[in-house]
Amino acid sequence: QVQLVESGGGLVQAGDSLRLSCATSETFNNVGVGWFRQAPGKEREPIATISRDGKFTKYGDSVKGRFTISRDNAKNTVNLQMEDLKPEDTAVYYCALAKAPWSRFRVDDFASWGQGTQVTVSA
Repeated sequence: QVQLVESGGGLVQAGDSLRLSCATSETFNNVGVGWFRQAPGKEREPIATISRDGKFTKYGDSVKGRFTISRDNAKNTVNLQMEDLKPEDTAVYYCALAKAPWSRFRVDDFASWGQGTQVTVSA
């Protein structure tokens, strides 16, 4: 079973930046990876995905222009650079692997979730 580990979360002020990382001991260069978040009392939502080769990315409307997903297959790492953070970005952030090559931009098409890392943005 593949296990993912997220890191890089923390408490920041509105307008600040954070860089989250998703790492695994397994080679995941052959699968797409996604970043998701879940705020208290809300459904988990997709925010950014990247194809297995890094050529294609997709972002949720709420983070377009502010967040950037990238991957380094040699290091088995996927990152999420977050800029101009807002209080509404406060959530637990998770990474996960695509179930299939044709995965859609939705939670149900991803699996092997990490434990999550907390991001809190104060006003």
